[in-house]
Parts: sequence; C-alpha cells; structure tokens
Amino acid sequence: MKKRKHLKRYLSLYVMALPGLIYLFINNFMPLPGLVLAFKKYNAKKGIFGSPFVGLKNFKYLFVTKDAFIITRNTILYNLAFIVINTILAIAVAILLAEMTSKMKKVYQCLILLPYMISMVIVSYLVFGFLSTENGFINNTVLRTLGMEPISWYMKKQYWPFILVFVNAWKVIGYNCIIYLAAILGIDRSIYESAAIDGASKWAQIKNITIPLLKPTAIMLTLLAIGRIFYSDFGLFYQVPQNQGALFSVTNTIDTYVYRGLLELGDMSMASAAGLYQSVIGFILILSANWAIRKIDPESAMF
Repeated sequence: MKKRKHLKRYLSLYVMALPGLIYLFINNFMPLPGLVLAFKKYNAKKGIFGSPFVGLKNFKYLFVTKDAFIITRNTILYNLAFIVINTILAIAVAILLAEMTSKMKKVYQCLILLPYMISMVIVSYLVFGFLSTENGFINNTVLRTLGMEPISWYMKKQYWPFILVFVNAWKVIGYNCIIYLAAILGIDRSIYESAAIDGASKWAQIKNITIPLLKPTAIMLTLLAIGRIFYSDFGLFYQVPQNQGALFSVTNTIDTYVYRGLLELGDMSMASAAGLYQSVIGFILILSANWAIRKIDPESAMF
C-alpha cells in the first residue's frame, strides 16, 4: 500500500524521466555485449560472437605504431588546455553576466550559448571563411591592411594548436558559462549585501564569495572533463583542419587516428578496442581524481 501511494505520488516524475531512461538504455546499455568485439577478429559472416578470439592483439594498434606517442600526446595536452582555459573563461563570463544590469542581459546569454548549438561542420566552414588562403577574411582584410603577406593557414602547423584551442573555447564556453551562471544566481544575495555593508569592493566580493562558492561546480565539471581526457572532439580535429595531411602532427588524436585507420583497413575490432581503451582509462582517471579531491577536500568530491 505504501509503495502504491509512493508510485502514485511520483508517477508524473517517472513519466517525465521515461524518455531519457529509454534513450540511456538503448544508447548506453544495449551495446555493452558488443565490447567482446574488442577481443575478437571480426568476421561479418560469422558475426560478433562467432568471430575468432584474439585476446589483446587489437590493442597493439594503438601502441606499436610510430604515431602512438603523437596521438596520445595531442589528445591529452589539448584536453588539459581545454579544461584550464575553458574553466577560467566560463567563470569569468558567468561573473560578468551575473553582475550585468542591462536589459540586454538575456540577449547576451543567448548569443553566448549560440555557438554551442552550431554543428561542427558549419563551424569548419566559418573557420575556413576566416583562414582561406585566397578568399579568407584574415588574409584579404587583416593582413593586407597591415601590409603583411598572406599565410597558407592550412599548411602551417605551428598556428593550429592556438586555432583549435580558440575555436573550442568559442564553441563550448557558452554551455559551461550557463552552468556557472546558474550556480552564481543560486548564491544567497544577503551574503553580498553583508559584505557591501562591511565595505568590501566588488572585486573583493568576487574573490572571497563568488569564486569559493563556485568551487564545487568547477570541481564537478573538471572531474567530468578528466573522465573524457582520452577522447577528443572528432569534428574539431578532423573537420575544422579540413583533414589536411600537413597538419596531422598537431591535429591527429586517438579518435581521428582510429577513424582514418578504420577507413583504410576496415577493421572494426581495432576501432572497438580503441573505444574500450578510452573508456577504461577515463574511468580510472575520474576515480583517481575524485579520490585525490576526497583526500584534500572531502566535501568537494562527487562520491
């Protein structure tokens, strides 16, 4: 009887959660038996479970090639740069929006979030519009005005670490910013009023109230990002550089490397092994990071 009352009381919430749970089950749990593919030599005729078992042979693909160090280095270093830079910028923009009193505040929030909604394919064309050697805005307007020679951006690999970090920040900062803004708006305003009465400047309020109270949110988002540190945004590293071979040394990551290998070799087992490797390492990293945070500040840990 008690369970029936509980079900009746929260039935509307269960119905609202049902589509998300169905999607989670289909997208995340149904494919789990396919993990066995990472340990087999896939044969389409025999199927996943009928294909011969090869152990860890498929994982060698990520470690024994000459590009193994490059793709691992690029994946980790880019993600570390994204975590640090995007966190700092997102918090800064969220604080600016929270302190803004203009009637255009809602418009600015929408404009900041807009790039996150844009497909990476469209972003790649926008970047090309700026960096095209012949018709790009930078070469034909900025550099020409400064009396400088045009640059073949898609042939000069030294510029692309900065370009990719900039494009990633421009695209995702709006999403992270909204999360931090929601956290800021949830802070009790009486704390700021008390600080103002005591003579604290606006910067002192941000430094001693806003930023410390944002720490749990920042830690949560950082932990989630650490869990995906061996993943990369495929569109950012494949489509934005236009798949230019001259840029592979600075744009090739685990995801793009596996994709190119899959196109060339057609080996689904190796691709599955790469995905399993990324998931396991990400799981270990997020547990390790949470353990370290729990040792330093138990209240800030996720679990």
